[in-house]
Amino acid sequence: MSTQAWWPGAAIYQVYVRSFADGNGDGVGDLAGMRSRLPYLAELGVDAIWVTPWYPSPMADGGYDVADYRAIDPAFGTLAEAEKLIEEAHSLGLRMIIDVVPNHGSVDHAWFKAALVAGPGTPERSRFIFRDGRGDQPPNDWESIFGGPAWTRVHDGQWYLHLFDPGQPDFNWQNREVRAEFEDVLRFWLDRGVDGIRIDSAAVLIKDFDLPHPESYTDRDGIHEIYQGWRRVTDSYADDRVLIGEIWLPDHERFAAYLRPDEIHTAFNFMFLSAAWDPAVLRECVDATLAAHAPVDAHATWVLSNHDVTRHVTRYGRPDTTFSFGGKLFGTPSDLALGTRRARAAALLMMALPGAVYVYQGEELGLPELETEIPDELRQDPFYRRSNYTDPGRDGCRVPIPWSGDTSPFGFSPADAREKPWLPQPDGWRAYTVTAESGNPDSMLCLYREALRLRRSTGALGAGTIEWRTDVTDGVLAFDREPGFTCVANLSPASVDLPPHTEVLLTSVPLEDGRLAPDATAWLRR
Repeated sequence: MSTQAWWPGAAIYQVYVRSFADGNGDGVGDLAGMRSRLPYLAELGVDAIWVTPWYPSPMADGGYDVADYRAIDPAFGTLAEAEKLIEEAHSLGLRMIIDVVPNHGSVDHAWFKAALVAGPGTPERSRFIFRDGRGDQPPNDWESIFGGPAWTRVHDGQWYLHLFDPGQPDFNWQNREVRAEFEDVLRFWLDRGVDGIRIDSAAVLIKDFDLPHPESYTDRDGIHEIYQGWRRVTDSYADDRVLIGEIWLPDHERFAAYLRPDEIHTAFNFMFLSAAWDPAVLRECVDATLAAHAPVDAHATWVLSNHDVTRHVTRYGRPDTTFSFGGKLFGTPSDLALGTRRARAAALLMMALPGAVYVYQGEELGLPELETEIPDELRQDPFYRRSNYTDPGRDGCRVPIPWSGDTSPFGFSPADAREKPWLPQPDGWRAYTVTAESGNPDSMLCLYREALRLRRSTGALGAGTIEWRTDVTDGVLAFDREPGFTCVANLSPASVDLPPHTEVLLTSVPLEDGRLAPDATAWLRR
């Protein structure tokens, strides 16, 4: 693996298209809005943009139910606009990563419509997973990841599998036609200049109906030959293209198996995202991550938030700072001042670690999760419906981000917009706008801009190795990176002295008489 590739130490910004920028005033983010904000992303200092699914979709699951993998949803724009976006991003030095959803399509996908018409036992149905039921009962007792049954019955009595929403029928990856189709989809977008492919739900493609649920579909051995085929596709391009896996696996060795030199290049580090704000837990997570990647010569990634999880400003302000899908509850109190302080410290800790970092839109503004603030009738996430309205779902981290002004839509939509933002923005977000934070040197945005600038200009940062320091007190994480860089994160309850250094490059909060306060991180030059 070449260390000269662009991605091993990159900073990658995730854009959730519906909520990033609305160019035409219909209340929904689109490619026109995104193109207008490319200079902001270049100024922020990221290296690449990951765009969540922009394909035609009935939006049963926020666009992750794809009806056509070779087109753009009309709500977002056109294929020509997407090609122009890629070109304009490249002109600003920004790489483009798109989302491909291989486990499932949409009930509006042409293949699924054909399968319904064709009937049992036909080649059209073999592209999906159709089964006969047990009388009036589904083929087995599998449950959807979103809650409720994982099977839906069709007009002729058969049932189709959907690990997620009923609007997302699972493809049959034992079918050679399915495999060939997706390799062609990759070529379609790589030919248009995208620099990377993020693979949604990468570990669940192969199903084994003889095993207990959910082991029956998670990380089955036959999955690796699929990604070996995908790797051959990306390797066929002369320049540097990257495959990025969304892989939630607790077993480090099984996780690393996807990152062998002939498979996926890199994968999201959900162990780090889910970890408690606790020095021992974080140290163990970092060590385990680096140890898992080393045998396969892969590069680690670090991420604090994304479009599926509670924003970390809110998580870090709670007594339980971990994240799990089963632990989300309405109205759990959060100390946002504490959460914001910890989020600032976590950002510097994350950006100092070896590997790539991901920034989810709005985290650079310090946006909190919106939970009880969203009226129930406006919630769209299937998690909310299928949990019998007990899980707040993921809408709270998908609220359109604020750019400017004192009232909604805060520059997300044009001033003469004919529609309100598709999810409501609270009045308090006037303090979080890009304009407001750009004028405040103590803001989260200014911290991210400076950290990303230093990360890019400091030779010790990005891909590489770390060495833990032993001259620190309990509750402090400190490590060196060569040449000449030290990161110190104080998670103890008391201020601490800094290790020997020649310059303080950046701190998450001001030093107190030269000492690092609790819940704070410092970058030092030795």
